[in-house]
Amino acid sequence: MPRDINVKNSNLRVLKEIAELLNEGTEISPLLSDVLKKLLEVTGVTTGWIFLIGPDGRQTLASAEHLPVALSKNNCDPLKRGGCWCIEGFRNGSLTKASNIIECRRLEKAAKINKEETEGIAFHATIPLTSGDEVFGLLNVAAPEKKEFSRDELALLESIALQIGSAIKRVRLTKKAQEIALIEERNRLARDLHDSVNQLLFSLTLTARGGGEMTEDIDTKHTFQQIQELAQEALTEMRALIWQLRPSGLEKGLIQAIKGYGEMLGLHVDTKLSGLLALPSLIEEALWRISQEALNNCKRHSGQADVFVSIKATKSNVKLTISDSGCGFIYEKDKTLPSFGIESMRERVEALNGQFELISELGIGTTIIVALPY
Repeated sequence: MPRDINVKNSNLRVLKEIAELLNEGTEISPLLSDVLKKLLEVTGVTTGWIFLIGPDGRQTLASAEHLPVALSKNNCDPLKRGGCWCIEGFRNGSLTKASNIIECRRLEKAAKINKEETEGIAFHATIPLTSGDEVFGLLNVAAPEKKEFSRDELALLESIALQIGSAIKRVRLTKKAQEIALIEERNRLARDLHDSVNQLLFSLTLTARGGGEMTEDIDTKHTFQQIQELAQEALTEMRALIWQLRPSGLEKGLIQAIKGYGEMLGLHVDTKLSGLLALPSLIEEALWRISQEALNNCKRHSGQADVFVSIKATKSNVKLTISDSGCGFIYEKDKTLPSFGIESMRERVEALNGQFELISELGIGTTIIVALPY
């Protein structure tokens, strides 16, 4: 059989195996890790790493396999820090196809420190991960003593990168659809609670008040008052739950929703908005949930009714600051967070690749700062 047919059949097999693997993935991080392992297995390339690059140009090392010591030390710090030609080319739009990188700053720097730790890797190929007009990041591959990849090898890597890009887009679109479905389900549940349980509790409050006014017996009057107070408390809790499921002010904007929720809790919320808010639904939802938890904490623990909320938005990130001048508490940054609610806020932020900061001082107050990219 002619050599070129053997090569074509081999390439088709590689593409088929990777396509099958990508088709099964539902989460981006494990999907990229699995496909990189498969790529190294079926192509004979020994080392690979994938950068995801956001709209703001920030890079994230999403996956890495069989890195030399020079690149894997300190939790892959040599890969995560600093810039290189491929990242710059991605950002300025000049890197549009698979390319051989003859001079890699990261590898050159590592070789100067200890050449043996590069394990013979001095060059790599870089391939953009794309789907249509969208770009998601870079696939980099290398092998010891390999100076360059042939045109056929680059073409195969480019085809694999297109598959990976399409898989990333599919997963993100699926996540988006799930978010929309979740919001719609919350809205439906909120409507049901408002139309049924909320109305029943309101009727119970009126009935108990009427019963107390109709009787002259002191014990009976006291019982009706207790029923009214409990019903009113349950009604307040129910309204707060409905707010959490579907904030009635969110359609007017995040700031108005936060302010309305604070007022419902009996807080006076002073707000400041900088920049134009046009946030993805996932980011808006996260900021809303974090704000709710922070305002709940202010109500329960600060001892003050005044709260300041600031939202500052740019083209690529949004910063939320919530502070009070209440009693505060002693908190050390290297210690465990003081409550489950604050811990859940931090986890929500980190799940979106954001930054969470808690500042509190006894007798001065507490501030929560959240920064999220989008």
